[in-house]
Amino acid sequence: MSTPHEPTQAVTDPQPDPAPESTDGTPEPTTTSPVRGDDPLRGSRTSGVWVATVGLGLLLVLLVVFIAQNTDTTTVRFLALEGEAPVAVALLIATAAGILLTASAGTLRILQLRRRTRKDLKRR
Repeated sequence: MSTPHEPTQAVTDPQPDPAPESTDGTPEPTTTSPVRGDDPLRGSRTSGVWVATVGLGLLLVLLVVFIAQNTDTTTVRFLALEGEAPVAVALLIATAAGILLTASAGTLRILQLRRRTRKDLKRR
């Protein structure tokens, strides 16, 4: 035999106060920010390391495919130097040189801005 069900009250979360409105009727931005511990899906250092590891793994697989497909030998000339190298190796060396030049220019600019900021802070 089944027993009759008693009506239950719906449990609802209290509604947050509406955002205060400005004089023109548009809601004003709230100044409260969510607490870091409230979001269980927030990013963490471990998740960042995992994403970086997966990304680097995919990059290495693509690099291996690139090298395997570009094994033809080519003549490389630079200034008075000349030599034979696989196409993939020549392209990778050129890419690495470009990255190093860009990184050195960026590093010099960062150092310049830090020096300027330190100087401005000392004047105050």
